[in-house]
Amino acid sequence: MADDGTILIGKSEKPEVLLLKLANRHGLITGATGTGKTVTLQVLAEGFAKHGVPVFAADIKGDLSGIAAPGNAKAPFVKRAEELGLKYEPDQFKTVFWDVFGEQGHPVRATISEMGPLLLARLLDLNDTQEGVLNIAFRIADEQKLLLLDLKDLRAVLAFIAENASELTTKYGNVSATSVGAIQRQLLVLENQKGDLFFGEPGLDIGDLMKTDREGRGIVNIMAADKLMANPRLYATFLLWLLSELFEQLPEVGDLDKPKLVFFFDEAHLLFNGAPKALLTAIEQVVRLIRSKGVGVYFVTQNPLDIPDTVLAQLGNRVQHALRAFTPRDQKAVRAAAETFRQNPKINTEQAITQLAVGEALVSTLEGKGSPTMVERCLIAPPMAQVGPITPQERAQCLRDSGFAGKYDTMVDRDSAYEALMKRKGLNGDGSPVEASTEGGGGILDTIGGWLGGTRERPKTGPGSRGGPLPQSMAEKVLTSAARSAATTIGRQVGNAILRGVLGSLTGGRR
Repeated sequence: MADDGTILIGKSEKPEVLLLKLANRHGLITGATGTGKTVTLQVLAEGFAKHGVPVFAADIKGDLSGIAAPGNAKAPFVKRAEELGLKYEPDQFKTVFWDVFGEQGHPVRATISEMGPLLLARLLDLNDTQEGVLNIAFRIADEQKLLLLDLKDLRAVLAFIAENASELTTKYGNVSATSVGAIQRQLLVLENQKGDLFFGEPGLDIGDLMKTDREGRGIVNIMAADKLMANPRLYATFLLWLLSELFEQLPEVGDLDKPKLVFFFDEAHLLFNGAPKALLTAIEQVVRLIRSKGVGVYFVTQNPLDIPDTVLAQLGNRVQHALRAFTPRDQKAVRAAAETFRQNPKINTEQAITQLAVGEALVSTLEGKGSPTMVERCLIAPPMAQVGPITPQERAQCLRDSGFAGKYDTMVDRDSAYEALMKRKGLNGDGSPVEASTEGGGGILDTIGGWLGGTRERPKTGPGSRGGPLPQSMAEKVLTSAARSAATTIGRQVGNAILRGVLGSLTGGRR
């Protein structure tokens, strides 16, 4: 790393650097398995952190956690540093670990409302009809001021829709019990995969990802994703949600001297596989516009064909590791990768991609006014922190020292849509009936209540007193029977009036 606003990536005939002021123009790291993508990611993350830029990265295999520990002077790294004219100096970086499941890091949560119907439909793999019903659920929740925080809130609103489908259809469109049932089943699948741990409060404060340490270095945020990858759709949806939250919450800042945050998206192909057109459009918009919020996004994947052209066009800083051309698709990928670079007459780019050794890469970054440099074949600089995972004990120490211990660890379940809808049914949150007040005021309702279910009590004091209820007289029995009949009629009329009022508000006044 130089001190002139650049990050050293490696060296060809000259040092290959990334300009910090153009680092928010995004980037791409590609290459076959085992060619050095993770090491390159760590080199860039270390460079950003040294310059005071916070980093967020997903750790798919657990290898990236080593950035929290000082590097050991392994012979290959020392030799590579010497070849680049560098002195190998072990270093480590303050690291905060996060985990959707709360096992290897601080829990990360979002509310159902924050996720929104588009991303949630993607997560649940809903068809267009089911997505439409989900949009209706969000609309009704908004109109009736029902907080959608966790999965049980969404289930409760869906159940409400199913129970009132015939009345709601005239205002919102067709709502079938079949579609509601399909969504409920998908929610059950998500819950069985522990996806319910992600939805709830306290939600992640985006500002907690954008901090520096006491020395002014950027803090490296590592998302433990080895178990998360068992549900690739949840992984991709979570990272896209995080990008969307950054886009919505951060102010416009234009081009800065350095980014406010750099986001590394490993296994990026999972974001785009099977994504509907509406979602792809949203991704393209976020990637295109989030740079003006001071955020740089770097996709890491095996094959450049994994990235749609509309997104690929936004990625100005590129590091290409070796690709293998064993199949026609592999050969197409090699050609596509070669064509995306600004060609260098000294290099046969297509041929070089298949000949790169581990630790070598083709590099092209943005320079000057944002134009890409000619592609160069270079040796990637060695990381100065540990390469490979840290121990569970070291991870636990990082969690204790993060400054967030206790802030996110315990889930909070406050009153929201589920509780509100249960109260409408006269039930508590656990499904038990709401107990009526036992303190009467002597009014007509108390009198009728006494007739319906109350009894006169024997005196509990005095000579020969046994306490307990007195038998009803014949007159009381007649009055009780009449009161019960009247109360049933009144209750039915009041209930019908309330129901018409509620449905009238839902259907825009229709009677």
